[in-house]
Amino acid sequence: MLKRIDHTNIVVVDLEAMTRFYSEVLGLKPIKRASIDGPWVDQLVGLTSVAADVVYLEAPDGSRVELIRFRQPRTVRPPQLEQANTPGLRHMAFRVDDIDGMAAELKTQGVKLLSDVQNVPDAQVTYEGGARKRLVYFHDPEGNLLEFCEYK
Repeated sequence: MLKRIDHTNIVVVDLEAMTRFYSEVLGLKPIKRASIDGPWVDQLVGLTSVAADVVYLEAPDGSRVELIRFRQPRTVRPPQLEQANTPGLRHMAFRVDDIDGMAAELKTQGVKLLSDVQNVPDAQVTYEGGARKRLVYFHDPEGNLLEFCEYK
């Protein structure tokens, strides 16, 4: 039986820049750094001679984001990864209490929002207890699609 989502892993090119963004801009707390290699990780991910550096960041609720930079083998970024309709895992959403304040803070940090904060129409999506959802999309420094969402 599933309990919850434990973490999301993002393969990155610039580990330090991405760590700064997720910690200083989004407010996740770096909790550990590690280097990984060896037969166990080769077998796990189905690659050969893996060598990587990882930074683990934690949200207040205990969920984590893992940023990983592969030293070996080299990473190849798929085309159009930043597009919302590219197949595969497409975005990660962070639930926030004050979406307008968080969106304004992103702008002061130089992050471009894809739109203004949007209200999800009740006719299209309804939520338990009558909560209304508001959301906004933006990209991290390497083009990964992120979302802030609020339920009130």
